[in-house]
Amino acid sequence: VQMVESGGGLVQPGGSARLSCATSGFTFRTNSMSWVRQAAGEVPEWVSSILPNGFSTTYTDSVKGRFTISRDNSKNTLYLQMNNLKPEDTAVYYCAKGGQYDWRYWGQGTRVTVSS
Repeated sequence: VQMVESGGGLVQPGGSARLSCATSGFTFRTNSMSWVRQAAGEVPEWVSSILPNGFSTTYTDSVKGRFTISRDNSKNTLYLQMNNLKPEDTAVYYCAKGGQYDWRYWGQGTRVTVSS
């Protein structure tokens, strides 16, 4: 399994960023996928999940209305659109195979820093 996240960087509060995760080594289109994040000194936190068909999504309360998860099964790629970013969103973001309660990640993550 390989997962390569991209799209992070330094963003001002209130700004936006779009994360991407290119995957290989497993059948992407048949798996639920998730984004998780880990702030410095904290345990990983589940952020959002999407079912294989892309029609059902779930979010942790702190990002509802601001983040949108999506997927392109033809490209084996997962996305996370993040709007109205806040300093507390600062973390390393990982894409993960699985849903809210059974995710596992393999990649190096992409760092998002929200600061002025």
